[in-house]
Amino acid sequence: MSKKRDYYEILGVAKNASEEDVKKAYRKLAIKYHPDKNPDDKQAEEKFKEAAEAYEVLSDAQKRQRYDQFGHAGVGGNGGFGGGGMNMDDIFSQFGDIFGGAFGFSGGGGSRSGRRMTRGTNLRVKVKLTLQEIASGVEKKIKVNKHVGCKTCQGSGAKNGQYDTCRACNGTGAITRVQQTILGAMQTQTTCSACHGEGRTIKDKCHTCHGEGIVREEEVITINIPAGVAEGMQLSMSGKGNAAPRGGINGDLLILVEEEEHPHLKREKIKIEPGTQSGKVLRLKGKGLPDVNAYGKGDLLVEITIYTPTHLSAEEKKALEHFRDSKNFFPNPSKKEKGFFDRMKEYFD
Repeated sequence: MSKKRDYYEILGVAKNASEEDVKKAYRKLAIKYHPDKNPDDKQAEEKFKEAAEAYEVLSDAQKRQRYDQFGHAGVGGNGGFGGGGMNMDDIFSQFGDIFGGAFGFSGGGGSRSGRRMTRGTNLRVKVKLTLQEIASGVEKKIKVNKHVGCKTCQGSGAKNGQYDTCRACNGTGAITRVQQTILGAMQTQTTCSACHGEGRTIKDKCHTCHGEGIVREEEVITINIPAGVAEGMQLSMSGKGNAAPRGGINGDLLILVEEEEHPHLKREKIKIEPGTQSGKVLRLKGKGLPDVNAYGKGDLLVEITIYTPTHLSAEEKKALEHFRDSKNFFPNPSKKEKGFFDRMKEYFD
C-alpha cells in the first residue's frame, strides 16, 4: 500500500493557510481535474478525489486540528478509517457549491444530476482499550443500533423502485424565481418544497420502510484500531454511520478511544545506578509505545520515587544512628535538597 500524501502538500498550501486559501486551492485543483473536463482519465479522477479528501479535512476546524496533531490516523487515514473511500457522489454532494457553477453545476451541494442528495447522521461510540491493545493494535467488533438501508426496496423508499419526476421543479430539485425590482430582474433559487430537493416523487411507497428507504437494525461493525492511539483520540470510519433516506450518503462512525488501566502489565528490569535520587527521571530510548503514524516507537520515561519508612523499631533506629557521622550521609552542598537524615528527622520528630 502506497503511503498517503500530506494534505497540505496535495492542495499546495502552507500549514498556516487560512480557510479561504484552502478553499481557493481546492477549487483550482477541482476545476483542473474535474471528470467532465477529463473524460475517461483515471489519473485525473484519482487526483480529483485526493484533492476532495484533503479539502474535507482541512476545511473543517476540528478535523484539521486532529490531523495537525496525529496525522492521517487522527482523521481516519490509517487502518481502514476515514475519507479514503470517498466516491464521486460523496464529493459532488458535499462540495458541489465550491465550483461556483462551473461545468453546469448548481450550488447547494447537488449531485452531478442536479438532484439533492441527503446525508445520514454520524454515529459516535466509545471503545475501551488496554495498554497492551494500544501498544500492538487490535481488531474490535462492536454492535450498534442504527439506520440501515431497507432491504425490501434497496433503500429507494419506492415500491418496485418506481419514481415520478417532480412536476413542481421538473426534476431539478430547485425552484427558480425571477422578480422585477428597481435594480432590475433579480433571480433567486430555493429548494423545491414538493420533493425536498430530490427532483422526484415516489409513485408507490415501500410498505416496509413507508417510503423512507431506511429501517432501524442492529449491525456488527469490525474496527481495526492502529497501534499507538492515545486516550481521547477520535477515529472515524467513512460511511459506517446512519444510512440516509432514499439512497443518500451514509454518515460516518466516530470512535472515541478510552484507555483502561491494565491489571497485570508492568515494566521491569530497569537498571538503577547506586546513589540515584528520588525524583530523577530515566529515559529508555525506543522502549515506549508505537507512534500512531508508524514512525517507530517513543521513549519510556521512568520517574524514581524512593520510599522513606515512617515507623522503625529500636534496633532499626540504632542501626541508622550508627551512620550519622559518616560523610556519605551528608547532602551535597551544591544540591538544594535535604539529606537522608534530615528527611528521616522530619518523620521522627
